[in-house]
Amino acid sequence: MTHDDHAHDHGHEHEHEHDHAHDYATDIAEQRAGKDEYFRTSRDSPIPAEKRAGFTGLPYFPADPAYRFEGLRLQPYDGTEPPAFQIPTSDGQLRPARRAGTFTFELGGNPRSLTAYVLPGGDSLFVPFLDKTSASETYGAGRYLDLEPDEDGAYDLDFNLAYHPYCVYAEEFSCPLTPAENRLDVRIEAGERL
Repeated sequence: MTHDDHAHDHGHEHEHEHDHAHDYATDIAEQRAGKDEYFRTSRDSPIPAEKRAGFTGLPYFPADPAYRFEGLRLQPYDGTEPPAFQIPTSDGQLRPARRAGTFTFELGGNPRSLTAYVLPGGDSLFVPFLDKTSASETYGAGRYLDLEPDEDGAYDLDFNLAYHPYCVYAEEFSCPLTPAENRLDVRIEAGERL
């Protein structure tokens, strides 16, 4: 193989990787555009009706595949808190919740874990979290992820899909607050910003 052949083959591999990353970034951009359109036009939008006409879209961190963790298994919850509990909400209420298990992943060179919850009427896993951007660049009470299992029962934890609860936009919404066990001591520069 000549040096030129190798360079061509090598470049070809990177092109595929680049295409995959490009497709991912495109998918995220399309999801975000769809959400912005919903917030701007839906009568169920959390944006107050009088502000929708001037709504130009939500601010986001740039999509970054490094914040996507694929094929995670939900581990049984083995913490010290009771599995069934009452999760406090932004309007001072309590809502029944259950600790479904824990996801473990590596970020910033260290193992991290987040507890996943099941809320009444929900068919996905609810994963609220706080990080070092909370209360400055993102909402102080945390951001949310909703996770659905893949066909093989594994989950993808993608912080690029992290979103703010509706109580950020209007006080009449009741939003679960993030339990202390889901505080990450790193910056999660992914998903929605304030």
